[in-house]
Amino acid sequence: MTTIDTVAVIGLGYIGLPTAAILATNGINVIGVDVNQKTVDAVNRGEVPFVEPDLGVHVAGAVSQGKLQAATETPAAQAYIVAVPTPFLADRSADLSYIEAAARGIAPQLKGDELVILESTSPPGATRHLADYILALRPDLSLDGEGGAPVIHFAHCPERVLPGRVMIELVTNDRIVGGVTAEAASLAKDLYSVFCQGEILVTDDVTAEMAKLVENSYRDVNIAFANELSVISDKLGIDVWELIRLANHHPRVNILQPGPGVGGHCIAVDPWFIVAASPDESQLIRTAREVNDAKPEWVVEKVREAAEKLGREPRIAALGLAFKANIDDLRESPAIGITAALADKLPTAEILVAEPHVDALPVALAGRPNVQLATTDDAISKADIVVVLVDHDEFKATEQSALVGKSVIDTRGIWRSLASGDLPAAHANQAV
Repeated sequence: MTTIDTVAVIGLGYIGLPTAAILATNGINVIGVDVNQKTVDAVNRGEVPFVEPDLGVHVAGAVSQGKLQAATETPAAQAYIVAVPTPFLADRSADLSYIEAAARGIAPQLKGDELVILESTSPPGATRHLADYILALRPDLSLDGEGGAPVIHFAHCPERVLPGRVMIELVTNDRIVGGVTAEAASLAKDLYSVFCQGEILVTDDVTAEMAKLVENSYRDVNIAFANELSVISDKLGIDVWELIRLANHHPRVNILQPGPGVGGHCIAVDPWFIVAASPDESQLIRTAREVNDAKPEWVVEKVREAAEKLGREPRIAALGLAFKANIDDLRESPAIGITAALADKLPTAEILVAEPHVDALPVALAGRPNVQLATTDDAISKADIVVVLVDHDEFKATEQSALVGKSVIDTRGIWRSLASGDLPAAHANQAV
């Protein structure tokens, strides 16, 4: 293959658009493909349809220079990067339908010698499934040139960036490249070398797929430990934040921080792919998922108890809907499930949702008569019970005098001083 100078990125979401933008700002001609016409139109105007620091500058610059454009139809290109969702199904196996849809768009454009990269976080074997699916649609092509058929190269290059730091970590993080063949791995490494300053680690496709799942499962297991500690500490009357702070002074201990559950497109999903691939052997990974999935209900119960003590129907401020701080990404967010459960279990309570990074309630909450979007100040000032679900900077900046007389359930530990006796006990604050 000659040097790749035209890339089609399939899926312009939280990973696809940054990848398209970083390639384009490094001189590659990029066509972004998305099924959402509004997303396509926004990108073609040089705009970003979601919150990600620094991404807007890259997109605007690349579009103005003619290096980045967007479309709803897959074009011909020398390389294709597939960055579409891979949610799990009811049985916790991966839903590969989005990958298959991307394959159906790519297949008619192939002539031979193109590189097809799967970036979507996937279960072991998904890259080969993508290859088999495309080659079934195009039996005139091959993986190895057998019978003189033109070769298509397939690789898996999982993203490993943190929302809120994507444009930094795309460049600085080490990258794993796994090829179905050695030549595919080499071609993918060359492409990512255009912008990646970290070490590019080459392996086979299945190992690359598993590596991403293992990274996120490692995090999930450690978060589960912290979340389980928070439940135990609450039962024993211990401040879990102080407990973890003290334990982490041990030179070989680094306990993570607890929260209301685990969200996002990776950590809340990826461990189930390992469980599905090897159900009898993945006992610890399964248990960690169950611990983290159970934490939202525990938070709901703490709020219900606080409402019961109040003796009347409460106003509840639910602070945050995103799955992590200072972004608008709501995927798999435990905060949404908690808020919905509160609306169901306390149907006469008024729930004021403060989420400074969105303009409207998500579908799971929209239309509920007892749930409304509010500013942070308004939600807190009107509430009897304040539930911290996300540690946005805006919430951290709240004057603690605004919490006087309110019951506070802080699942993120942003107002620990309330649980430490710094304010009068009459405030009925609870630290979770």
